[in-house]
Parts: sequence; C-alpha cells; structure tokens
Amino acid sequence: MKSVLIVGAGKGGTALLNIFYATEKLKIAGVVDKNLDAPGIKLAEKYNIPTYSDWKKQLNKKIDIIVEATGDDSVLEELIRKRSGKTVVIPGTVAYIISELFNEKEALLNRIKLQMNNQNLILDNIRDGMIVVDHEGIVQFVNHSAVKIIGSTKQEFEGKYIRNVISNSRLPDVLRDKKKEVNQKLVLKNGKKIITTRIPIINNEDSLVGAFAVFKDITEVMNLAEENTDLNEIKTMLEAIIQSSDEAISVVDEKGIGLMINPAYLRITGMKESDIIGEPATADISEGESMHMKVLKTRRPVRGARMKVGPKKKDVYVNVAPIIVDGIIKGSVGVLHDVTEIQSLTSELKRARQIIRNLEAKYTFDDIIGNSPEMKLALEQAKVGARTPATVLLRGNSGTGKELFAHAIHNESDRKHKKFIRVNCAAISESILESELFGYEEGAFSGAKHGGKKGLFEEANHGSIFLDEIGELSLNMQAKLLRVLQENEIVRVGGTDPISIDVRVITATNVNLEKAIMNKTFREDLYYRLTRLPIYIPSLQERIEDLPELTENIILKLNQDYGRKIKHISKEALIKLTSYHWPGNIRELENVIGRAMIYMDINEETIKKHHLPELNVSGDAINHSDKKENISIEKPLQQALNQFEKEYIYEAYKQNQYNKTKTAKMLNISLRNLYYKMDKYQLERKSMQ
Repeated sequence: MKSVLIVGAGKGGTALLNIFYATEKLKIAGVVDKNLDAPGIKLAEKYNIPTYSDWKKQLNKKIDIIVEATGDDSVLEELIRKRSGKTVVIPGTVAYIISELFNEKEALLNRIKLQMNNQNLILDNIRDGMIVVDHEGIVQFVNHSAVKIIGSTKQEFEGKYIRNVISNSRLPDVLRDKKKEVNQKLVLKNGKKIITTRIPIINNEDSLVGAFAVFKDITEVMNLAEENTDLNEIKTMLEAIIQSSDEAISVVDEKGIGLMINPAYLRITGMKESDIIGEPATADISEGESMHMKVLKTRRPVRGARMKVGPKKKDVYVNVAPIIVDGIIKGSVGVLHDVTEIQSLTSELKRARQIIRNLEAKYTFDDIIGNSPEMKLALEQAKVGARTPATVLLRGNSGTGKELFAHAIHNESDRKHKKFIRVNCAAISESILESELFGYEEGAFSGAKHGGKKGLFEEANHGSIFLDEIGELSLNMQAKLLRVLQENEIVRVGGTDPISIDVRVITATNVNLEKAIMNKTFREDLYYRLTRLPIYIPSLQERIEDLPELTENIILKLNQDYGRKIKHISKEALIKLTSYHWPGNIRELENVIGRAMIYMDINEETIKKHHLPELNVSGDAINHSDKKENISIEKPLQQALNQFEKEYIYEAYKQNQYNKTKTAKMLNISLRNLYYKMDKYQLERKSMQ
C-alpha cells in the first residue's frame, strides 16, 4: 500500500482527499495546509487523518507520493528539490485532471445503472414470465411473473443451473442446438401448464452468449383476457419511458418507415418530428449506412456503428436491435449516442498525457515490440546501457525506432524522474545550434534576450539529453561536443566561465560513421567517445518475423488516432507485407497500415490484401520476379533467409582473413551482434572447411 501526503487543502485538495480515501490501495499519511480551517483540513479530521501546517517536517517520514494541490509553482519546485529519492511528486494540475476524469466516469456509471434499472423495471412488470441463462445454463435473470408462475423465490433461481430449478426445462437443449422453440407446452412440478418460447442469444460475432425463455400460464388465459387492459397500461408506460429518456431513441416498422422518436432524438439530430415520422429510415442520415435497414435485412442487432445525422452532421454511434414477434420481424429500435462528450473526455486525457510527457520520456522497454533474436540482443544491450552512466550510441537505419530506445533507456535509468530533452541535430541550422545546445549570455549577438538564456544541456542537468542525427554535426560542433563529453562542462555563447553539468548523453545516427571518418567528415576522437556502448537496432527486414506483432500494435495505435475499430489483418495481407523489403522500416509500415485504414469502409473490421496500397518493388526484386520460373521453392522463407545470411556472413569473414572486427565493420553491425550470429550459425573457420 502506497502512502500519500496531500499538500494543499483547498477545493482541489479536498476533492483528491475524497478520491484517495475511497480506495484501498492508498494510505493517506496526512493533509497539509497553512490554514488549519481549510475545508480539506476539517474533512481530514473527520476521517481521523493527521493534519499539519508545515509539509517540510513530514519529508523525513516514509512518503511514497506527494500531491501538490496548492497551485503555487514555488511550492512544487521546493517539494521536488527536497523530496527523498524514491518519493514521487505529482503536480496539482495533473491531479486535478485525474479528479475531473474520475467524476466524469462516476457520472457515466450512474447513467448506465439508471438505464439498467429502467430495463429491469420494464421486464419485471410484464405479465409474461421470463428467464435468462448464460451459455452454461446458469440463471442470470428471472422476472417477477416467472417467480409467481413457478412458485419459487428469486434466490432459488439466480446463479443456479436451470434444471436444478426446473428439472424438465429445455433451455439446455436450445443452448446445444442453437435453434429457437416457439409456443411449446410444458407442465411444471406445481401442476401448472405453461406455453413457452425459447430463443438462443447470439452476439455480433455469431457466438452463443446464452438463451432466454418467455412463457405464460395458460390456465389463466381467461383471466388474462379479462385483464387485457393492463396491456394498454404497459404500452403507456413504455411510451412514457421512451419520451423521458435522455438517450435518443427511434423506432421504425418492418419496412423501415419511422414510427416513434423521442425529444432527445430531435435534439441530437436537429430535425423536426415531421421530418422523420412516416419517412424512410435514411431521412436523418447525412453520412453512413442506415443501421435500421441493415437490421431489418439481417434480423441481427448492430452495436457501436458510427455515422453522421441531421443537417449539422452530428457525429454519433448507434445501437439497433430487431423487434421480432412470433418469429416475424415487426420493426427495429435504435439508440443514438452523441460522441461529443466522449471526444471531450478524450481531449482531457490527451491534455493529461501531454503534461506528463513534458515531465518525462514517453516510452519504456515495454513499448518496444519484438521477439526476434536480433531485437532481443538490442534490447539486452540497451538495458545494460540504462544501468550505466556511459554515453550510448544508437545505430540503425531511419525508421527503426532509435528514439523509442532513447526514451526507454532514460526511463530505465536512475534519472527517470528528471528531464529528458530531445534534439534533432539535423533539424536546427548550424548558425543557431550552438546557442540552442549551450545557451548564450546577454549581448552575445544581435537579438539575444535580456539576461541571456539557458541551453538545452543546462535544461537537461541531472537528466538525459538525446542527440539524434549526430552524424550531421559539422566538424566545429563536433569539437565542442567532444569537450562537453570530456570535461562535463559547457560555456555559453559569448561567455567565458565554464558551467558544470551532470547530463546523461544518448546519441543516434543512421550515418556510417566509419566511412565518415575516412572521408574526414567525422572526428575519430569523438567517434571513440560515442562508441563506448554502441547499440545496433536491426532494420525491419532483419527482423521480419516481428512484423505480425508490430502490425497488430500499429492497428491499436491508429484506432485511437483515427477513431476506428479495426480488429484484425488477414493472412493474405500479412503475406504481402512480409514479402516487401521495407526500406523505410517501422515508419513506412505505419504509413502503409494508416493508408489502408483511411480508405476502409467505416464498418469494416479486418484489413484485407486489397486494402493495402501498392508497395514499390526495387529493380532487383523485379528482376527476380522475372526469373521466378528458375527458382526452386523447397524451403520455408525464414529457413532460406537464414541460409543466405549464414553464407553472406561467412563470405565477408573469409574476405577479411577471418578477422571478426574487420568483418563487423564491413557488414555495418556491432561486434557483439556478429559474435551472436556466428555462434547461431556455428561460423568458425574449421567448421566451413
């Protein structure tokens, strides 16, 4: 259980106190406020929680989390500075957003509970008995009429196997056969004769969810005939419920002609009753397919369909269910949900994430997908690097995920609670790069700010700085970076006094630095400084076996970005993707999947081969395809790739007179990676002779 100290007992602190007090996973160590009459202090005393007027005296206690709710930036900075190493400080802005989201969630849950209560109220007040079981035959619901007809209590029904209550029930047979039984007679133990209809419950994925039975006591048919006025009362009650519901409801007949709508429906669509009643179900749709017509055609319910309705093209999602009487479809009923509230909630979540991202790196090693041997080796090296202060050089082609590794290394290190600064050395012109990295003094150049400015190295002090595209630095900037790495100090532009810094440096490049040294465009001394811990991140082609898992992860990410509900990618589409050489690596793969999703129909859930854009094939690949009649396909693709890699590495090994260091440089892979592959393929000189 984590201990929490709340600093600030105003409105925000009081709200957080209520939230934390309600959970069993947090222990409130105390509430602090200079004003001992603050509402949060009074509430804490009511809950028997310690209260204090000075938070500084509490820091020597074992506190896991400190929530700063005063809104005073100086208090937040002092808390961060004076906290113990393992204590996490949460700014009040983040905590406030969390509390707001929590309140929104509670409101939504209350609305759902109200709707469920209304549904149970309706079912409990109909004269027909109803029993619902799950796919194993366990009773999930029984209404008041069923209890009265059978002569048992609800407690004897719910949670029990149906035949333990009604020994001759045929609901298990309906579950087995998945076929409905209409108007069947059954004699109960108490001698009553009932007529019952049993129907299996099938979900959208054609899977069995359960079954239900609706029945009536035919010994009371005459009494029911005399009491048929109750039907009018139920109809009136149902209409009243529909009209008063906050959910937008529409009902159409078997031909798709509008029969009934409620005020909430008119409010969302922005249309008049005369525009919908007596008109086709498509009358209110501005973009998308009519789900009423689809349900009437398929006789199956539709859940969560997206469309736009009314003249203002209101964005909604729709649930529609068929109305079936005696096996004959009589119409359908639909419920629209305005997604504006959901979008607002999503916006708040994004704001919260943005605040968190500004405080720390976004990704961890859990966010890096890959189980191929090449990727496992890179991850192992990165985790070793995270535990040391050494400078890390991430090498690999563009789009392989070098920035993800940089984030993960920072988050795995002991600097994870400090700043993580990202710099793209190729994106900043050389004329201002020095002042951006090292800062400048007042009057250093025309336009310099009054009082000077901190550089990115100073901003990252005690944290990490990620220098991407390090191979694009000029020789002049390389010399200045080398001094920083050697001396752990910087000098601002226009200044003379060195400033000591404690910064973890992570670099990345897709440039062949060895070749750059030969071409005199990269300093050899800086190279040796940067390559104390080189990590080679394999290209997508080198770890093609990770592509299915990468694709599934990209689909989940793009579903959130595009508001889609794509669930799968077909086997044929995967085969097409794995046969491509991916010069753009993961970035190109995400582009291809994103383009496929954009052009898919809004209700499609599987990416198929024809959805994928045309993939450009290199000239070599075209030449191979022209000669495909000469290729003997005798091995699986992975086995053939392994064989080619084995022969290719050995040929390079032989050309370098069996020198592993030279071979690794020729192949542009790390020496450790070469050792791994040689061990994998048993590539020693004697084994190849």
